[in-house]
Amino acid sequence: MSRTRLPADQILSLLAAAPGLIAAATAGLSSEQLRTAPAPGEWSANDILAHLRACADVWGGCIATILAEDHPTIRAINPRAWMKRTDYPQQEFRVSLQAYTAQREALVAVLEALPPVAWARAATVKGAGKPLERTVLGYADSLAVHERAHLKQMARVAAAMM
Repeated sequence: MSRTRLPADQILSLLAAAPGLIAAATAGLSSEQLRTAPAPGEWSANDILAHLRACADVWGGCIATILAEDHPTIRAINPRAWMKRTDYPQQEFRVSLQAYTAQREALVAVLEALPPVAWARAATVKGAGKPLERTVLGYADSLAVHERAHLKQMARVAAAMM
């Protein structure tokens, strides 16, 4: 059973708030604390941010493709696999957060400008099992909901480092 998608205004609110929540949760932490996992096998704040950036790259890229092309076919990319192709885990946290914030501001500006019908624009996604139809709304919803859990994780990790 699938969950009900969030309305566009709530998605926009969650996406817009994420960078500020990360900044607030990690304020005052040293570079070393931001790179330290609270326990073996857990992610550091830096690891979480690298993952969030990879998800934003992949799913935000899909949104951009759907908006630029008429019903494109998109090859599925796993954000964790994408992250391994980047230097995000090695970047200094504050620099990485600035890049994430700029990327997020650009995505929110694009989404805020969309007429309601554009949220329903779709693509066929292949490469991860049976081909799927995904919409702008679906990708934006997935990004917002996925991030919500990681933002809570970020707050817990940051609190453990204080």
